[in-house]
Amino acid sequence: MQTDTLTATGRLVRASATVVVFALLTAGTLWGTDDHFPFGPFSMYAGVNGPNDPAPDTRVEGVDATGRTLVLNEHNAGVRRAEVEGLEAAYVDDPRRLELIADSYARMNPDAPPIVRVTVIVRLHEIRNSSLTGQWHDETRAVWQRP
Repeated sequence: MQTDTLTATGRLVRASATVVVFALLTAGTLWGTDDHFPFGPFSMYAGVNGPNDPAPDTRVEGVDATGRTLVLNEHNAGVRRAEVEGLEAAYVDDPRRLELIADSYARMNPDAPPIVRVTVIVRLHEIRNSSLTGQWHDETRAVWQRP
């Protein structure tokens, strides 16, 4: 059986890499944001709903010029649910910001009818004793309508 031993240089490289990764994780935890993945604080996992609190599920819907309603997401509009959740207060304060999502959809789908209305909707799934009840209701949080 052959035993490979690490050279002094190899140990130094391994130790240095460990120190650098530890420093980045510490800095990301103390001063970073979720955008600094994988060295950010992972605050998106920090919250916990109570055993009887509703579980929110955010989505963005668009209505195109033909009247068709579609879910706008990272595949067709370049916007991720986490980004929408993070900017929800900004969309509520100024729904005109939702026009950027409609514009992004138009760039990604040049042959599709334009989006004339964008809505941020939160579906609240009812929870009782940490279990889904099967009931839910939607809350409209922000609406932008093309003038």
